[in-house]
Amino acid sequence: MQLTVKQAAGILSVAEKTVYRWIQEQRLPAYRIEGQYRINRALLFEWATAKKVNFSPALFQDGEPESRMPSLEQGLVNGGVFYRIEGTNPPSVLKAVVNLLRLPDSTDRDFLFQAMLAREALQSTGIGDGIAVPHVRNPLIIEVDKPLVCLCFLEKPVDFQALDGKPVFVLFTLVTPSVRAHLHLLSRLSFCLRDPTFKELLLRQASRDEILDAVRRIEGLLSAPAPVQEPTL
Repeated sequence: MQLTVKQAAGILSVAEKTVYRWIQEQRLPAYRIEGQYRINRALLFEWATAKKVNFSPALFQDGEPESRMPSLEQGLVNGGVFYRIEGTNPPSVLKAVVNLLRLPDSTDRDFLFQAMLAREALQSTGIGDGIAVPHVRNPLIIEVDKPLVCLCFLEKPVDFQALDGKPVFVLFTLVTPSVRAHLHLLSRLSFCLRDPTFKELLLRQASRDEILDAVRRIEGLLSAPAPVQEPTL
C-alpha cells in the first residue's frame, strides 16, 4: 500500500518535482526506504482531501473486484449514526467514539483508543471543512467480520489541528476487516464529501435516514453506466 513519488505524481496529475516540493514544504507524509521516498495511500488521501488537491481513482485501486467491496451505506448501517457526542479535545472525543463503536465483546477498546491517539500524533485526521476521519494506522489490528463506519456529530466543535485550521464537528470512524475495504470505503466517503447536498446534510446534522438516502443516491452514481456518446459527423 506504499506509493513511489512517480506513482503519487500520476495519481495527483502533477509533475514528480511538485510531489518532492510538497514533501519538503507542505508536509505531504512520506518516509525514506534506501534513499527513496514512499507514501502511504491512506495518508495521501487525507492530505490531498485537506489540501483540496484533485486525485485519480487509481489511488484506491488494488485489484479487488468492485462488486465484492462493501458499500459506504452498509458500513454506516453497521456502524451507526450518533448525535451530541461530548468532548473538549481530541482524546476525550476519541474516547467517546471508541466506546460507541459496535465491536465484538472481546475487543480491547483501550488498545484501540491508544492506537487512534498514536495515529493522530502522526498526522491529524482532520481533512478539512470541519470533518475528521479518525482511524488506526493499521486497519488490521482490530478483528471485525464486517466493516463499520461510525458517524458522530459533536456537541461542540473541537480543534483537531486540521490542515485548514477549522474545528471539527463531524467524525467518520472506520473499522474494517481488511486494508482493501478500508481504502475502498475512504474512496466512497471522499466521493460523497464532494457532493454539496451531502455536505449540507452534515452541516445541519440531518437524520440518519436522510444521510443514508443521500449516500445511497451518490453511490448509485458510481455504479451507473457511463452515457453513450453519439458519434459526431
